[in-house]
Amino acid sequence: MEGEPDIRMRSAAFEHLRRLNATHDYLSSQQLAEGFFFEGNRIPLVNPQRGIFKPRQMGHLLSIRTVFPKPGAKIWYDDQRHVHRQIYHSEDLVEYAFMGTNPDAADNLWLREACEQKIPVIYFIGIAPGRFLAQVPAFIAAWDRHALKAMVGFGQPAAYGGATFPDEQPARRYALSAVKQRLHQATFRQAILTAYDGRCALTGLPEPMLLDAAHIISDKHEALGQPVVPNGLPLSKLHHAAFDAHLIGIDPDYRLHVSQRLMDQRDGPMLEALKQLDRHRIRLPARPRDLPDRDRLALRFSEFRSAN
Repeated sequence: MEGEPDIRMRSAAFEHLRRLNATHDYLSSQQLAEGFFFEGNRIPLVNPQRGIFKPRQMGHLLSIRTVFPKPGAKIWYDDQRHVHRQIYHSEDLVEYAFMGTNPDAADNLWLREACEQKIPVIYFIGIAPGRFLAQVPAFIAAWDRHALKAMVGFGQPAAYGGATFPDEQPARRYALSAVKQRLHQATFRQAILTAYDGRCALTGLPEPMLLDAAHIISDKHEALGQPVVPNGLPLSKLHHAAFDAHLIGIDPDYRLHVSQRLMDQRDGPMLEALKQLDRHRIRLPARPRDLPDRDRLALRFSEFRSAN
């Protein structure tokens, strides 16, 4: 079992990530490389060259990582559903491949030890090149030397002292559903912002922390609500709220319409700037395949007109 220094160090790592997760949608490679501090010393969170990591200061596995492939002939988000399919299609546990083909390699034995002792670890899930979701806690639920893979389960977010592996399948399913939701939101947002060069489709605002990925058709719509780039728009938080409330609409020719309710109001420069966008074309992504889907826009615009 883990000794007291390892327990306190692991708890410090979990608390560090809890604070980061509270203010960040994702973590960058730089943030992972910076690690965390424990009793005045910097402790790494990952090994940049390997996915299975145990700091030299610790006796047991600290983290595992899935790296998103770097851009190549395709832009990374063209394949995002393929990369995450294993998580989306799982019911309670997800596969994690061993390092190499030797089950007795040190990295793979760290997985086995974490499995046997039910030690909570961190799972950094790649959502885009150099961007990760930090899932805490994760557990190595099974270890298979013949299949060269482990099975990973998730628990409810907690400090290290309260992190226990859920033995019952319903609890594991519930925890995995929360992971899927975070993954869905983060990958959709990153894909939308990348397609639009990180700018609001209405104003050109370039600050990612002030932008949302708005669905044209809600993800509750089974036929048209998929988290794909043609079903999304990068909007500032103000414009996203107005879009969802049908105070602004976008027609299939990519023109913005401001509701009469807003046009009739006189209340300062922010509202006036919004009203001036009426009948202007929105900013569009560079690739034709990323353009907002006209059929989805037509359906959403009909809802705007009905509301106004």
